[in-house]
Amino acid sequence: MKISDIDKNLRVEETLGIDNIKWLSAGSPEFRLYGSTIDCGHGPFLRLSPEKSSAVSVNVDCLSRHTPGLRLRLRTDSPYVAIHAEWKEQTLFPHMPVTGVSGFDLYRDGEAGQEFAGTFTPPFNCPHGYESVLPTPGGMQDLVVEFPLYNEVSKLFIGVNEGSRFEAPASYALPLPVVFYGSSITQGGCASRPGCAYQNMLSRGLNIDILNLGFSGSALGEEAMAKIIADIPMALFVCDYDHNAHTPEHLEATHYPLYKTVRERQPDIPYVILSKPDGRSTISSPVEVNMRRRDIIRATYERAKAEGDNNVYFIDGFSLFESDETFSATVDGCHP
Repeated sequence: MKISDIDKNLRVEETLGIDNIKWLSAGSPEFRLYGSTIDCGHGPFLRLSPEKSSAVSVNVDCLSRHTPGLRLRLRTDSPYVAIHAEWKEQTLFPHMPVTGVSGFDLYRDGEAGQEFAGTFTPPFNCPHGYESVLPTPGGMQDLVVEFPLYNEVSKLFIGVNEGSRFEAPASYALPLPVVFYGSSITQGGCASRPGCAYQNMLSRGLNIDILNLGFSGSALGEEAMAKIIADIPMALFVCDYDHNAHTPEHLEATHYPLYKTVRERQPDIPYVILSKPDGRSTISSPVEVNMRRRDIIRATYERAKAEGDNNVYFIDGFSLFESDETFSATVDGCHP
């Protein structure tokens, strides 16, 4: 017997069972797509153009086709919202839920800000995509669809009740996004669903647009990547690639140069420097190595301050899990 036959709360519906549904491409004028540097509303959905991502590395070119941080905003009176998502292949991890890797989340504006409205939960086996539907309270409402953290999305269609009305969706508080650059932790590993990735949480809590440039295992602070970042119009930059610098020596050779490249192009934005959060863990590397890496990152901050930069900020990653058990804060000693 299947557990889903015993507990209906663990059941995933694989058919919509809805009549009079109207499907619209995610690139339709009723919607606004956020989280990409290019116009890709009709798919495939990319965070960087292939010309730019391929100039960095083969890995970044591959991972830029994953969709963390992409969000679709809409305002409608439909009593439900459905999705029809397509991809060439499904990504699966043994230590991260399918809902985080391949699922979409739905949020709606409420009295206290954006409220969780459900996950478009994929079947465990959906090699080329899936369909899912979530009810809404009805009436005109602002909604946000948050994209998968580790899957490519070739096409996305939004389903609403035939005859539903649309209005222009709400805008974010700032005209420019906050840009995050970093490792698999930045990309979203191993969040249980898209809405639990920390950048998406910040986006909702502060009503800000974000651009997630997390590249799992592949954020190396390359000069080509630094130049791409420097050219992105942004409100604030968060630099968080400690985990992916192969050695302390690599980190030291790239960290300040990346800061300098971005700062010369964008002298006025707040620049946030972050060290990795699992510094007290001994799984990825010895604590003394983690401390050396933290010191290298802090040195960039201190050098920038000494050079007169009063809009640079250092966040000690050791402090982020400080109140938690060292290993209980992560899935595997690394990923939150």
